[in-house]
Formats: sequence, structure tokens, C-alpha cells
Amino acid sequence: LPPFPFLAIRFALAFLTLLPFLYIQRQHISKSAVNKGILIGITLFLGYATQTIGLQYTTASNAGFITGLNVVIVPIYVALYCKRFPRPAIVIGALCAAAGLALLSIGPGFTVNRGDPIVLICAFCFAAHIFFVGKFAPEVNATVLASFQILTVSVLSLIGTLFLPQPTMTFSPYVWFGLILTAVVCTSMAFFIQSKMQQFTSASHTAIIFASEPVFAAVFAFLLAGELLSQKGLIGAAFVLSGILIAEFSSIKQN
Repeated sequence: LPPFPFLAIRFALAFLTLLPFLYIQRQHISKSAVNKGILIGITLFLGYATQTIGLQYTTASNAGFITGLNVVIVPIYVALYCKRFPRPAIVIGALCAAAGLALLSIGPGFTVNRGDPIVLICAFCFAAHIFFVGKFAPEVNATVLASFQILTVSVLSLIGTLFLPQPTMTFSPYVWFGLILTAVVCTSMAFFIQSKMQQFTSASHTAIIFASEPVFAAVFAFLLAGELLSQKGLIGAAFVLSGILIAEFSSIKQN
């Protein structure tokens, strides 16, 4: 499936899985809550859209590293919003994680491609998503917040599908397996957990924790496909985990 139809169906299925829980929590639905979910959904859609477009004009390794720079961008958003510089531990943790992402993502001969600025927009959009979830999560029911951001991504992806030329689509059993897996585990569960847990941690901490995504990808690649990280990749994973620990232990110490 092309990217936009895949996202439209994936997020529609994810919304349907959350619909029974949304009905149970319907007393928490308000105009304000829906608007906040839509705003978060727009940032998430723009992140996916710009990443998809940018990937046509750059390498996967470049895109992986540039997208991961949201780990550094989120503390900047927080600093601008709060009008104060992030704590030293957050800065050190973010820089450690960014260095680890570079080691994990960038292959030999890193060159700037014309798709890189587009993917950089994607990093700012994903950072905005984390920032706004952190801002709204304490105010809005997690089911409502997750449901309406997911519905927004599905609707905007459907609009993209209708207005952009699409190649032939093939709905094989393998495609449906991918759609259901990503819809349930990687979308409805993931965004509900993020919406719920960002009530209890900062946006900057969340961004640093999200930097561990390529580390988990490497673990699953080993378990499911027998792929091994290079020495550089192992060092990168260590940097990412060090960044997370620095940020988290500083928070525990303060509390």
C-alpha cells in the first residue's frame, strides 16, 4: 500500500479499536478536549507526511537521524514556552541521546540530500506532538485525547489519498496483517499509553525516552530477523540509554 492509504486505514482501524472505550468515557468528551485532540493529530499527521515525502529524496539513515533530532527540539520548545533554560541534566541527556542516534543511524559517507530539510520539518512536527501531548495530557482524559488525534490523522491521510495520485493498491493477507498489527499495537495502544503517561512526566523526558526507539528496533531485529548491531551501533545504543538514565536519575534526585 502507498503511504497515505496505509496511514488512513491504519489510523481508522486504531480509532475503531478505541471506540468502545471512548463510549465508556463519553462523559469526558467536550469541545475543548476534541479541539486539543485535533491539534495534536494535525502535528502527528504533518510529521508522518513530511517524513514520507522527505524519504523520497534522502536516505533512510539520514531520515532516521534527522527525525530523532526531536529529542533535542522538545527541550527547546519547553524552554521557549516556560521562558527558562532546561536543567543541565536534560541538556546533557538530550545531547547524549542525539549522539547515540547519530551512531545508530548515520552510515558511512553522510551527505546532505534535498530531502533532508523536509525531514527536518518532520522532526519539528513530531517534537510539537510530544510537547502538546505533555501540555494537554493532565487536562484531558487519555482515551479522548488518543482517540481524536488518531481520528484526525486518519481523516487527513484520507484527504491526501483522494487528492494525490496513487498507484494500484493490493490488499493481500500480508497487508491486512501489517495494518492490524500497526493499528492495534503501534497506534491505539502506543498513543493511549503516551497520552496517559505524559500526565506523570515532562515532555523533555518523553523525547529522551523516545530516542530509545532505534535501540528497541535493533533488539527486535536481532530477535526476529537475526540481525546484529555493529560496534558503532552498540556504542550508539549505550549513548542513548545513558542519556535516558541521566535525565531520569536527575528527576528522581530532585523529587
